[in-house]
Amino acid sequence: MRVALFVTCINDLLQPRTGQAVVALLERLGVEVGFPDGQSCCGQPQFNTGYRHATEPLVRRFDRVFRDFDHVVTPSGSCAAMVRDNYPRIGAKAAAEGRGRELADAAAVAVAKTYELTEFLVDVLKVEDVGAYYPHTVTYHPTCHGLRVLGLGDRPRRLLDRVRGLELRELPGAEECCGFGGTFAVKNAAVSAAMGADKVRNVVATGAEALCTVDNSCLLHLGGTLTRQGAAVRPVHVAEILASTEGNVW
Repeated sequence: MRVALFVTCINDLLQPRTGQAVVALLERLGVEVGFPDGQSCCGQPQFNTGYRHATEPLVRRFDRVFRDFDHVVTPSGSCAAMVRDNYPRIGAKAAAEGRGRELADAAAVAVAKTYELTEFLVDVLKVEDVGAYYPHTVTYHPTCHGLRVLGLGDRPRRLLDRVRGLELRELPGAEECCGFGGTFAVKNAAVSAAMGADKVRNVVATGAEALCTVDNSCLLHLGGTLTRQGAAVRPVHVAEILASTEGNVW
């Protein structure tokens, strides 16, 4: 099994420890992980802002860079959703415009092999106890793309439930959007901030030490709000929790 890490832009530029945690976790589980240097943005910002044609070269790049791997694993629900949900739309539009099947075929290959981290662990590796240790109280926010597009369901929770030392606390209004939404937070800053404040109010109410999600983009939004409010809650990606052991807590 040849597995590639698709680290994503936000993780690469702002949260590289998450990518390192994914590698540490998968290698602990016996997976050989590759990291092709040619990877770049999945095209989500461009596509969501309406620049479909500008996204097409990134679909081709994704196909070219990851084609020789059996699976592509990413610690980002939103980027996994971009590949799985929107790449086929891009390919279908190009074909409908009479520009051939190249993009549609590339999208089909990408969709079949791309997984968000927690679904790869549960669905492909068939593992829920990854040997993790994280002695903290944690609350989990199911991000919109993971919840509504990928349909991750309870996979992240099943993994967290089996982490030794971890106490998982229920988050009120868990399924409500945090307000980030990528370019939504830029175009509708006031609404985004209000939604983030509502979510953080619920996070703080749990009394948890850490807030966990499968998307660092949402964590950056919520982490900034937590910091501005002076809340002592640490934002942490699920990969960093699952990679933690008694000898090395991330």
